[in-house]
Amino acid sequence: MAIRPKHLKFIPEKIFKILLYITNNEAVSRDEILFDILGLIVATISLIIGCYLFVVAKCPEWITMLLIEYLWYIDNMRHNRT
Repeated sequence: MAIRPKHLKFIPEKIFKILLYITNNEAVSRDEILFDILGLIVATISLIIGCYLFVVAKCPEWITMLLIEYLWYIDNMRHNRT
């Protein structure tokens, strides 16, 4: 388990463990854990907005790119370790 930085004590323990599992597959991240978590949140919001544009606004131009970028981000985040 990764050592929890002091500046992330505001995140509840269960949520921190879930986010750490999603964003990290090694004990120590090469990047800041906070950047991984924030990046995951931003990528997820972007994907949700893209799905909204696709389904509700009938604007399918961006959904493919957003989905590919989201999956690339998740894959890169889990494999970009020391």
